[in-house]
Amino acid sequence: MARAVVSDVMTRRVVYLPGDTTLDEAAQAMRDQSIGDVVVTNGPTIAGLVTDRDIVVRAIAEGLPPKATTLATIASHELIMVEQSATVEDAVTAMRERNVRRLLVCDADRKVVGILSLSDVALLTTAAPTTAT
Repeated sequence: MARAVVSDVMTRRVVYLPGDTTLDEAAQAMRDQSIGDVVVTNGPTIAGLVTDRDIVVRAIAEGLPPKATTLATIASHELIMVEQSATVEDAVTAMRERNVRRLLVCDADRKVVGILSLSDVALLTTAAPTTAT
């Protein structure tokens, strides 16, 4: 059986929000779009990534007000990308080495085309057919 590639399991919907978006607005966008992360922008440039977990751990748990705190304040600025043609195994290795739960997925021209999360990988694992021994 062929190895799964990132493009087979990634989430293709990428939501971009400006860094000055407040956390409550971002949380509402995540809820409305049934997603767990947004790419943070600074003008035309990708500036970071914020997850629903980041909002809870980096902001709410620290007492930062969600109506006044911006995405830029809590964003992860070190972004790790993987090409969509990479194997899922290679992507998981990159996640382990960098201790992250999500990777931006790019095409050969380094344009973002999706996001790969550990939950995407877990769904692949549980959807894989089992073979009789």
